Amino acid sequence: MKINGLGNKEILSKNLKMYIDINGKNDRAELAKDLAVPYTTLTDWINGTSYPRIDKIELMARYFKILKSDLIEEHEENYYYISEDTRMLAQELSNNAALRSLMDASRNATPEDLEITKNLLLSLKMKEQKGDD
Repeated sequence: MKINGLGNKEILSKNLKMYIDINGKNDRAELAKDLAVPYTTLTDWINGTSYPRIDKIELMARYFKILKSDLIEEHEENYYYISEDTRMLAQELSNNAALRSLMDASRNATPEDLEITKNLLLSLKMKEQKGDD
C-alpha cells in the first residue's frame, strides 16, 4: 500500500535512518548485533529493499524507545524547526523520558528559575570538563 507516494519499505527506511541518526547508532554492524539480526537484513531494512516482520519492528521500537508507529507510519515533515540539527535534538528530547520530563517541568518555570537552572548545568559541565583534564 502506498501512502503519499511512498511504500511501506520506503517509509520504514526513512524513519529507521532518522532514529539511527538521532541515537548516534551509525555503526551498522554494532546495531545489527544489538538487535540480534544479520547485518545484511538490517542493511536491507535501512535501504528499503525488504520489510521486517512485526516482531522485529517491535524489537527496534523498544531499542529506540519509540512507538512502532514511529517506524512504520509516514510522518509529515516538520518545517517548524530552522535547522535539521534542531529538529533532531527536539526529537531526541521527545524520545528520552528523563529529558522530556525536564522539558515539561521547564514550561511553568519563571525566567529567573530557568536562568538558575542554566547556570547550574553550565557549572556541572565545567566541573566535568575540569575532571577530564
